[in-house]
Amino acid sequence: MNARILRYLQSDWAGPLLIIVMGGAVIAALKPTFLSPFNIQVLLLAISVNAVIALSQMIIIGIGQMNLSVGAIGGLAAISFAGMMQVWELPPLMAAILALLIGLTGGLVNGFIIARTGISAFVITLASLSIFKGINLGITKAQPFYHVPDSVKAFGNTVMFGPIPWLVLPMVVTVLLVFYLLTRQRVGRYILAVGGNLHAAELSGISVKSTIMWAHAISGILAAMAGIMLVARLQLGQPSIGDDWLILSFAAPVIGGAVLAGGHVSVAGTVLGVVIVAIITQALVLFEIDPFLVQVVLGGLILWAVGMNRIREVRFQKSLKRI
Repeated sequence: MNARILRYLQSDWAGPLLIIVMGGAVIAALKPTFLSPFNIQVLLLAISVNAVIALSQMIIIGIGQMNLSVGAIGGLAAISFAGMMQVWELPPLMAAILALLIGLTGGLVNGFIIARTGISAFVITLASLSIFKGINLGITKAQPFYHVPDSVKAFGNTVMFGPIPWLVLPMVVTVLLVFYLLTRQRVGRYILAVGGNLHAAELSGISVKSTIMWAHAISGILAAMAGIMLVARLQLGQPSIGDDWLILSFAAPVIGGAVLAGGHVSVAGTVLGVVIVAIITQALVLFEIDPFLVQVVLGGLILWAVGMNRIREVRFQKSLKRI
């Protein structure tokens, strides 16, 4: 029993969970409205969208790369989703499927170029960020799509029961699918193997190029899903959707224990990292602190998480040498 408890305490999600419990208790003691049904609903709405955004980046971190175009792909899918419903009058489900295909295509373009050229993912996704954002602005002329169907608005802003919004449903499904993919499916194991040791993965028969393309394709789909969810939450297709995703998408996986060099990520830890960011943001609002400090806090959290990340890497390398 003690060994099992110790194993749980050493897991990636134990630290973030402890922070959430202690931080939530302190905030609730100082501001009882923190646990009000309305505030819980607001928190869950933010967590639902941000968790999918973070998972989109987490997949790429798993192969030891980074995707700077997560927000641009999500934003393009979002305005495409809203635009197809307004301009072409497509049903929401069909528009959502087409928007997901746009996200898939964007991810595949990134993955194909990175895999075939060997150019750094940082450079490729930085370039594609500009391209996708330019397409976004070209389609919208920097003007929002306002005519979102009532069914989509209701899905993004109503509750299933109590303070639990409908928007939690796609988040939970996405989290479970990503967890299943990484732990039970071959492509998930390949992603982590390539991130852990690219040359060893190649020698073992894994197609590194195909794995990179798979990872970016999955990332694109998840970014598109987050964009669709955000349209439902905001009740319009805003061209600026995705512009502020980058820092969050890195912060949550790193706080959740992801190794930036690749090979190790935690779905549960990433979701808990999102919860930490949401609680901090909400606490600043409740205590009437300047909301711009959120960026400062996020930067500090990233530095702290990267420091812890480096300590874990050093310990892991030392353990391998002992073996």
